[in-house]
Amino acid sequence: MFGKILIANRGEIACRVMKTARRMGIRTVAVYSEADKDALHVSMADEAVCIGPPAAAQSYLVIDKIIAACRQTGAEAVHPGYGFLSEREAFAEALKGAGITFIGPNPRAIAAMGDKIESKKFANAAKVSTVPGYLGVIDGPEMAVKIADEIGYPVMIKASAGGGGKGMRIAYSRDEVADGFVRAKNEAAASFGDDRVFVEKFIVDPRHIEIQLIGDKHGNVVYLNERECSIQRRNQKVIEEAPSPLLDAATRRKMGEQAVALAKAVDYDSAGTVEFVAGQDRSFFFLEMNTRLQVEHPVTELITGIDLVEEMIRVAAGEKLRFKQSDIGINGWSVESRIYAEDPTRNFLPSTGRLIKYRPPKEGTANGITVRNDTGVYEGGEISVYYDPMIAKLVTHAPTRLEAIRAQATALDAFAIEGIRHNIPFVSALMHHPRWQAGKLSTGFIKEEFPNGFVAAQPEGEVAVRMAAIAAWLDHTNNVRRRLIDHQMATGSKFEFSRERSVMLDKARHDVVVHGTGESIEVEFVASARRVKVEAETLLGEPLWQGHIGGERVSAQVRAVLNGYWMAHHGTEAVVRVYTRREADLSALMPEKAAADTSKKLLCPMPGLVKQIAVTDGQEVKAGDILAVVEAMKMENVLRAERDVTVKSIKAKAGDSLAVDAVIMEFA
Repeated sequence: MFGKILIANRGEIACRVMKTARRMGIRTVAVYSEADKDALHVSMADEAVCIGPPAAAQSYLVIDKIIAACRQTGAEAVHPGYGFLSEREAFAEALKGAGITFIGPNPRAIAAMGDKIESKKFANAAKVSTVPGYLGVIDGPEMAVKIADEIGYPVMIKASAGGGGKGMRIAYSRDEVADGFVRAKNEAAASFGDDRVFVEKFIVDPRHIEIQLIGDKHGNVVYLNERECSIQRRNQKVIEEAPSPLLDAATRRKMGEQAVALAKAVDYDSAGTVEFVAGQDRSFFFLEMNTRLQVEHPVTELITGIDLVEEMIRVAAGEKLRFKQSDIGINGWSVESRIYAEDPTRNFLPSTGRLIKYRPPKEGTANGITVRNDTGVYEGGEISVYYDPMIAKLVTHAPTRLEAIRAQATALDAFAIEGIRHNIPFVSALMHHPRWQAGKLSTGFIKEEFPNGFVAAQPEGEVAVRMAAIAAWLDHTNNVRRRLIDHQMATGSKFEFSRERSVMLDKARHDVVVHGTGESIEVEFVASARRVKVEAETLLGEPLWQGHIGGERVSAQVRAVLNGYWMAHHGTEAVVRVYTRREADLSALMPEKAAADTSKKLLCPMPGLVKQIAVTDGQEVKAGDILAVVEAMKMENVLRAERDVTVKSIKAKAGDSLAVDAVIMEFA
């Protein structure tokens, strides 16, 4: 077994590999760019080596720098994680030439299956059913349009070396193909250093199901069941689960056996994933093979009890697999949410900055429920503009699918992040969505269920009762504490504040009466005469309120705002204020401040780099025309005109680095 390994990656996956290596008694080496000098993975490692500037193309993607770091530290092997160099045949070959073990598949397997174009050619030759498409080199947008016309719309434009939704576009028309081809090539070059793309038929209403494999260097390959990754946005997975609610045992076996056959044909000898696009009728087509560890590997680990990182390391060291196919079962159900630094209310645009608060839910197993949080950040750390916006992967495991979903929803309620925008409100809302809970999924789920974008729901029913009760507890406890402050003005008798309060959840009013004192109170709702017992287990000022309401365990995110609190619970959000009855009556009479009119301005929707200004002063543009392109976190974001307008003046130019809401141009 290796004594020391280097992890050629960053963020949560680097931390994840280090945890297993530490448990196995293996020392670890981190590499980091100048932007990551204070990153969590650097502090977790036994040794760390700086490998260059923030841009990945000058640091994490430079093979020679990784090998130099191995020689400097005496690392015997390299785990590549996912992304970056993980699927580069040249990287595996260079390590081999330097006498360093690659903790991944052999270079031949990477060449045959890691490249999406070559893998489809290989699958076709092996008579594996594949999605119709063109796998040759595409010279330009005109050729891409011609190919798409022949295949039939819609089509998928996809980077050959891609992954994680980068360099990928769905096109429904010739214009979208031409534009999508350029965007996909640019993103592919920026993310992977390889701008080759291919075009294939896009299957309507598909499901994304993948088979996890593990092979050794002795000819053994085993499949570890499937994961369903159909909940995607812009072709990037948001929620994954294992097993799939679609498959039956017979289909699972067919997909698994087909995946194993492909792997054995190239002597596959590590962890890998064969991805399939599946129809609602359980038909399936080979899509691609990822010759690396997948982001969503934790859900497979939780239903099989197998540590995939450990098995990768053992296989790379020459050990045989410690299990056979008949040993692999399915224990319960697991669900994973990807927590991203992005604003779901602004079309999921990236958000960067400092994590002022980062309080994930407690990890561990209790009462048959497991909560796991794979992360690469910490409170006080920074979300960089240079890399993927993932903050964490929150994973739950339970005996059944609905129990795993409920556990996930509860854990999301207990996940507090401040300082940046994040997608917890969105994934929390998904957990409560009836269609998701019913397992009626497709890769178009988010687009179909949120056609106008995401807006957090207002609390209603029992959720509103809980939030009003928490607000009443916060208000009452604050009042009690304030009355204990020394040297207050004497009134001749002890001052008593009113226990009759009005809780305003945005505009919804709940008149209540607070009974009792201390950490446990009762809140009486006047309209229904219902009394709810509120027992807190948290301190004032914490970003999470946790305790019991009506005997039920409840967590809610709480942040103080002017004259009240912002609260989030069960996928809903509200600004909550607690008044006396008289204050509530007067508040209802106050005029509302109108939002500033920004309809004649194009604002930068996220911190980013202006890649292109597509219009000129005085130009008339139609709704849908491209105005500008802004790059953030390796993704190009095309800003289009929302209506017919005339450009009055342009305030930014290509190459400018802009803050969120900076003015790019004004309209007449």
